[in-house]
Amino acid sequence: MECFRRVNPFRACAGLRVLGYLMLALVAAIVAVSYYAVVVYAWGPLLLGGGGGSVAAAAIVLAAFHLLLIMMLWCYLMVVFTDPGAVPENWRHAAEEDDMDESNTRTISNDVATDIVNPPLFTSEGQGNASRYCSRCQNGKPPRCHHCSICDRCVLKMDHHCVWVVNCVGARNYKYFLLFLVYTFLETVLDTLVLLPSFITFFRDESRRSSSASDVAILFLAFVLNLAFALSLLIFIGMHTSLVASNTTSIENYIYHSLPEGPPSVQIIPHSSFALVLHNLFFRSLGLLVKLTTTV
Repeated sequence: MECFRRVNPFRACAGLRVLGYLMLALVAAIVAVSYYAVVVYAWGPLLLGGGGGSVAAAAIVLAAFHLLLIMMLWCYLMVVFTDPGAVPENWRHAAEEDDMDESNTRTISNDVATDIVNPPLFTSEGQGNASRYCSRCQNGKPPRCHHCSICDRCVLKMDHHCVWVVNCVGARNYKYFLLFLVYTFLETVLDTLVLLPSFITFFRDESRRSSSASDVAILFLAFVLNLAFALSLLIFIGMHTSLVASNTTSIENYIYHSLPEGPPSVQIIPHSSFALVLHNLFFRSLGLLVKLTTTV
């Protein structure tokens, strides 16, 4: 029995990082397939050899495609390579250590904010502002901080561990994660719309059936993948918009609904603070330079 007690089941979660690296390759493959279908197969030839009207339309489509693609890839790389937020070493709650190092205090306050604009109903694990301690990190746990079993460390304001980016989504990279969702949704919608004419023409016009089997397969695969991702991302963006509007993370939302008494009946956002929703969504999470004056 003693040997079983020493086994750490959370070490098995580290194997999910291998899946994450496969996801990076999958993302690159999806981008490559979409790029070939839109640029090389469908709209590139129109730009090079079409008439006046088709050239102008192809130029607009390709310009929008490349702009969204650049923004999507930039946000994706920022989510992958940005540290989601680490807890300073030997961090202690202010109530425990009044003379806590000023740099630690600044690090926590900058990354988690203090949620003055729109505080959550209560902090995770139902402990309010009481001091918490992570036995695996051997360090204090600030409010809204959670330990990721895959990364094997505590993450500030952790939302979830995303296998698509091989990283946690937390205080420092949540903004880029949201922007990545938005740009990917716009890109997949654009790809679906611009590939639809070629997709329909192929099945209606027999003259287009002379295309190689590989081109047909790539066109079909790109259209289906982009349509599926567009529909999925629409739901995902709606969910995260709701979380941002209520200043809640995915983990906290799960905790709220797993309470024995059910989710809180008190609304996290006052009914008269719709402007605060916009403030959280655009100013705090997306980082846009928007200033809102509200009276609650």
